[in-house]
Amino acid sequence: MALKAAVVPVTPFQQNCTILWDDETLKGVVVDPGGEVPHLLKTLEHLKVTVETILLTHGHMDHAAGADELREVTGAPVVGPHLADAFLLEGLVAQAAKYGMEGARVVTPDRWLTEGETVRIGEESFEVLHCPGHSPGHVVFVNQALRVALVGDVLFRGSIGRTDFPYGDHAALIEAITTKLLPLGDDISFVCGHGPGSQFGVERQSNPFLQG
Repeated sequence: MALKAAVVPVTPFQQNCTILWDDETLKGVVVDPGGEVPHLLKTLEHLKVTVETILLTHGHMDHAAGADELREVTGAPVVGPHLADAFLLEGLVAQAAKYGMEGARVVTPDRWLTEGETVRIGEESFEVLHCPGHSPGHVVFVNQALRVALVGDVLFRGSIGRTDFPYGDHAALIEAITTKLLPLGDDISFVCGHGPGSQFGVERQSNPFLQG
């Protein structure tokens, strides 16, 4: 069995919606469907992937505003983020309206996540880590055997998630990165919410926000 991945940028924010699937069964997940659901459905059809789960890393509109529509079409449950992001998911339509984004829907997950739980992607199990700071309920998905992580807006190549929101917490974000992510190993590659991915080791050594 091998997991395959496709990254589909969506919304004006070019958020990395990630499709992960089992290459043998063609069953998989969609991570952070922020919008442009018809485009995502065409991609899934092209890949011949059946969606079993919709995973959310956090409650911002560019990551979650298309989740309810995708659930309606596919029948797949929405899983995550942590309950602390409930207020963001309840405000998705208002969030989107501020930026002229159409089609956003409020979404209530079928299952909230807490640290230490796992989620299945194909036959693989991904550990859930609660990494607040960018948002209170942000979660990260890690598979240590495959040396891969889905980090949402916690960590980027050369940068970190914004914390200038009223609920942001810079210190909490840095603590989550330095105590939960980096210790997992320099060789872990990650997909982030925007832009190109990287490896924890590269960011540990060169990310200006993680020095000193």
